[in-house]
Amino acid sequence: MGVAASFTVPPRGVFPWPLGAFVPALLGDAVSSVEAFINVFLTLYGIVLIAYLLTSWVRLPYSPTVNRIQHFLHDVSEPYLRLFRRLLPMAGPIDFSPIIAFLALGVLDRIVVWVLNHFH
Repeated sequence: MGVAASFTVPPRGVFPWPLGAFVPALLGDAVSSVEAFINVFLTLYGIVLIAYLLTSWVRLPYSPTVNRIQHFLHDVSEPYLRLFRRLLPMAGPIDFSPIIAFLALGVLDRIVVWVLNHFH
């Protein structure tokens, strides 16, 4: 009876000391990890877009490996660029959709970081 009687349950929403001290730190660490992941993902996607644009401008010699890389870049980049090609009118031979796509990636990155900082 001595051990069971001395144990008290904390009120709802209040954590005992060992866990309660680390909850804000854990939440802040999780938010910063998500921020870092999103930042790296969007930066990597921007690099993929640049690689796709460069390979679409330059005629590369045929090679099965290069062909696979070009198809991968096309499959990853084209759906995103197609969103902006539908919105923008064609300006002759000039395609402005990659410029708007890069701007949208930057704006999306800033918005996500701003929203996550409010949880921090």
